[in-house]
Amino acid sequence: MTRVAAVDCGTNSIRLLVADADPATGGLVELDRRMTIVRLGQGVDRTGRLAPEALERTFAACREYAAVIKEHGADAVRFVATSASRDAENRAEFVDGVLDILGVEPEVITGDQEAEFSFTGATKELPGHEERLVVDIGGGSTEFVLGRAHVEAARSVDIGCVRLTERHIRGDPPAPAELAAVRADADAALDLAAESVPLDGARTLVGLAGTVTTVAGIALGLDAYDSAAIHHARIPYERVAEIARSLAAATHAERAAIPVMHPGRVDVIVAGALVLLAVMERTGAAEVVVSEHDILDGIAWSIAR
Repeated sequence: MTRVAAVDCGTNSIRLLVADADPATGGLVELDRRMTIVRLGQGVDRTGRLAPEALERTFAACREYAAVIKEHGADAVRFVATSASRDAENRAEFVDGVLDILGVEPEVITGDQEAEFSFTGATKELPGHEERLVVDIGGGSTEFVLGRAHVEAARSVDIGCVRLTERHIRGDPPAPAELAAVRADADAALDLAAESVPLDGARTLVGLAGTVTTVAGIALGLDAYDSAAIHHARIPYERVAEIARSLAAATHAERAAIPVMHPGRVDVIVAGALVLLAVMERTGAAEVVVSEHDILDGIAWSIAR
């Protein structure tokens, strides 16, 4: 067994998984999993640069994670950075800071690599080998990955809950025109994704990341966030549509009062839910299978291999 530490730094959050991995089977025994909202992508869509305060929030989380990794005695660490740091002009500041704190250089991966990790993490535990469409709704981008045992087609497009919120949403609650603008961007991005990934043929739609898991927690009526209850839950399209409408009509305070809502997701959940709804309508999916295992688990399995 090899003790591995995987870090996934996205536009909205940074997450850590420490696990014992079996190189022969790719199996993982989870030791520590945590998430911190750092909003690294704050303002990137507008300025093209990582904000100083966003970098400091991210570095503070890295210092916390470095202590956890040291405590568990991980043999290998892999740090993967996604959309925001891929886009930023000053990404060297981010790379140097992470290297100084964690001793490893962040890999600013491509959208295709991000999609590969997401697919592996999301589907490895699912039974059977039917065709699945994995959709990972992030802060800055959304990945579409189609495959069975392996990836057959993938596309990353620049829509995400943070990017679309910053681009369009100002009202509390959002105005109808703002919601329409989010949906228009989502539909345009789906057109781009469909150029590379067939969106209407997969038997199973698998949804990843905080938007999807939060919508699932609401759908399940949970009094508090419960990862075990959410993992592999099946949420019907009609329930997703109802929740998306409800979130869009709610004020910031009303969304913050939802028991499963992370404080760092309150202002971006509307855009995220609209993206999920657009995906389900474009694919014709009757339900979404929710996975708590995603790119982070794919990164960990890549270390084991």
